[in-house]
Order: sequence, then structure tokens, then C-alpha cells
Amino acid sequence: MIEQYGWSDPLGQAFAPYARAGQTPGRILVQQRGAYLVASDDGELRAKPSGRLLHQAREAGHPAVGDWVALTVNRAEATATIHAVLPRRTAFVRRAADSLQTPQVVAANIDVAFVVTSMNADLNPRRIERYLAAAWQSGARPVVVLTKADLCAEPEVQAAQIAAVAAGCPVLVVSARQGLGMDLLLAQVGPGETCVLIGSSGVGKSTLVNALSGAERMATQEIREADARGRHTTSHRELVPLPGGGLILDTPGMRELGLIDADDGLGVVFDDIERLAEDCRFNDCGHGGEPGCAVRGALESGDLDAGRWEHFQKLGREVAAVDRKEDRAAKDAERRRLIALQKTHRSSKKVRRDD
Repeated sequence: MIEQYGWSDPLGQAFAPYARAGQTPGRILVQQRGAYLVASDDGELRAKPSGRLLHQAREAGHPAVGDWVALTVNRAEATATIHAVLPRRTAFVRRAADSLQTPQVVAANIDVAFVVTSMNADLNPRRIERYLAAAWQSGARPVVVLTKADLCAEPEVQAAQIAAVAAGCPVLVVSARQGLGMDLLLAQVGPGETCVLIGSSGVGKSTLVNALSGAERMATQEIREADARGRHTTSHRELVPLPGGGLILDTPGMRELGLIDADDGLGVVFDDIERLAEDCRFNDCGHGGEPGCAVRGALESGDLDAGRWEHFQKLGREVAAVDRKEDRAAKDAERRRLIALQKTHRSSKKVRRDD
């Protein structure tokens, strides 16, 4: 059974130590409120992490949809305990909505990242750049998907505009209602491969899941006419088999996508700007008023769009802020560790004096 979920010989080799311990492989299909549905050779099982794994999750994070895991199975009750997570080939990460904005894996072992946006008033090249950076950083191969082409008067024109900022990624124009482009979309996912849909709420992700899987797996809602946006229609993450042998993961809409260590992703999406910077006269050019600045020259000539340059700077500052916050958190953790050690040392000295 697990072969249909992407099980392979390399995974079998990675799982060998757990097999010797008598554990069973599985892949997480659904994650909801700390509980999991896992596919295994014993069928679909309700699963919970072991206490040890929960303790480790404080540092390494919790299991995510798409993860391959090691299980012990209770066949009589169709339940399982998750003991370990196999190394991830790829991981899609966002900042959690807590005060520390800690990294949170929302999808693992993804081969194709469909960056989905609709061809309506919500079409935003800057937002697509943000999602593409995160997609490249995840390790998956990005594909831009422009939905609701039946509602657009000139879909080819808009597709060309998006292709200009898509860093060489395929740009597909689709309409689930008319069936336009769906075969091309499905062809992007090979047998055993897993794709993920990322994009804002209301762009048609759940509708695409329904159309590709041939079933009404996900609830959908109408778009608000006032701002062409929608509401979240997926309350959990679900891994769905596709007719061609691939799998698709529908994630809840994320309006603000945090960039975690996305230097490499930004470098791919804004390769044109990085190549311009290499032509600056000075290696440490700040692209302000320095003489011989190739970036400023391109801006003045119109070869570089000012909005694209501003967005590159904004995302760069965002990544730098994450780095600074992580550095402060690491320093604070080390300070707390040293204080705890000092308290323990003082306590031990007091005990020896009392003796």
C-alpha cells in the first residue's frame, strides 16, 4: 500500500534501522490538532507521537504531512504510535503565529510546488515572487499556476507578465471550471511524486484538488466581490492520491508567508538583480549613490522595474530580521543555560558547606 504514497528503495534503506527494531513505515496523510492519519501496509491508522518524540519536537519540530515515519501498530484498534521521523528530502517552512515566530514545517518531502494565484483583481507579481522564493528554498521545483482563466479577458497577456518574474519556472494557465490546462498541470507530477499547492486564500487551491483528484475532497467557498479574495476553506492538511499515481497536498491558505533562511530562494527568484550587482564597480556597493552602480543604472534606464527592486530589498530585510532574531534567541538560550549552571554550582557548594 505504501508504494502508492511514494515509498522507494532509498527510503527502504533509510528505514532499515527501524525495521530491525520491529517498527513499520508509514506516511502522514492528515495532521489535525496534534493527531495524525498515517498510511501504512496495515491500512490507514490513527496515530499519535510517542512521549520521547514529543520531547524531541521541542527542538526539532513536530511531524508534518508528507513525513515518512517509524510506527508501532496496534492492528486490533487500527492505531499506531509514531516513534521517529525519517530525514526529509525537502521541507516547506513558514513562521508560526507565536510571539517568537518559530519555524514550522507545513509540508515535507515535496517534489513539485505549485504557486497558485487567480487571474482576477488579486493577481499580484510581488506576492508570487515571495511564494517562489519560499518554494525554491524548500527544495521542490516550483510551477506557477494561474487559475480562473475563464474570468480573465486576456489570460495570455497576464501570463506573459507573470512569466517575466517567474525566474524560468513553467507558468500554466488553467480553468478548473472549463477543464482548461488541467492535463498539463497533472503532467507536472510523476508517479510517486508529491506536489503541494501554495498561495493566498480564495485563489482556487481546493477547487484544483477536487478537479485533479476527480472527487469533492475539499470544501470550496465563493470569492468576496468587494476585494476578489476568499476565506480559508481547508481546516487541515491532507495528502490526496491522484489518478496518474502522484499525490497532492492541500494546505490552509497563508496570507503572510514567512521566509526562513531563504537567501538561496531569493537568489534564484531575483537572479537578474544579483547578476546586475556583480557588474557594479565596487564589490561592497550599496546601490545608493556610488559611482558605477549597475543596479542604479538599470533602474534609471528602465531595464529594472522599480517595484521589483523595492520588493527584493524588502524580502532581503525580512530574511535579515529573521537571522537577527534567531541569533538573539540563541544568545538568550545560552545565557539561560549559563545561569542555570551557576545556580546548580552555587547550590552544590552550599550543600557541601552544610555537610
